[in-house]
Amino acid sequence: MTIKTDHRHLYLQVIDRLKSDIEKGVYHENEKLPSEFELSKSLGVSRATLREALRLLEEENVIVRRHGVGTFVNPKPVFTSGIEHLSSVSSMIEKAGMEPGTIFMSAKEEEPTEDDVSRFQTDIDDNVITIERVRTADGEPVVYCIDRVPSSYLPQQFLKNEDLSIFSALEKSGNLRVAYAVTYIDPVGYHETVSPILKCGPETALLVLKQLHYDDNDRLVLYSKNYFRADKFSFHVVRKRV
Repeated sequence: MTIKTDHRHLYLQVIDRLKSDIEKGVYHENEKLPSEFELSKSLGVSRATLREALRLLEEENVIVRRHGVGTFVNPKPVFTSGIEHLSSVSSMIEKAGMEPGTIFMSAKEEEPTEDDVSRFQTDIDDNVITIERVRTADGEPVVYCIDRVPSSYLPQQFLKNEDLSIFSALEKSGNLRVAYAVTYIDPVGYHETVSPILKCGPETALLVLKQLHYDDNDRLVLYSKNYFRADKFSFHVVRKRV
């Protein structure tokens, strides 16, 4: 069935039609769409119009185009969250009705790098603890987490405890409390180390959240770099007019 003409641009009508077809199950998750020639013919639009619609759908992460292979329907993210409030990965997984889990990878104490000294405003003699974990949902790996924190902010026996709740450990160690975080989100493609751990193929993108966590005195106490599977997670922010 071809697109019915209305007052909107044709490419917007094509976007709505393809989204509707995906919602109705005409095209399923991870399914390859017909060729541009076939789609443009069936929709009754030019290939230029179709390409503009596909470009915008790819920006919305509705589809993914693989060079030399074709265009595929992206799975809907299972987990979604606003980033206005600090919430744990576990709570996001629980809200989706799934069981959160943790695979402990490593925890080590080492001398700070130049970036650590600059970032945390600490002395060169103050060691930094790095914790690497994989977070799971119903046993499936979905997030790779790297956390760095000055060792002086954590209890002495922290590395011996595999129940590594960093926020709780920071608060138990003294008067520290994570009050807020500054977050940067970067989309990345295949990562030679992280993607295999998260069981991602070359077609699965990752979202990297770099978070700088500060206490009530605006002191940086924790730096996190988390790799989220983009086919499982989406993030949004509520913006208010001022």
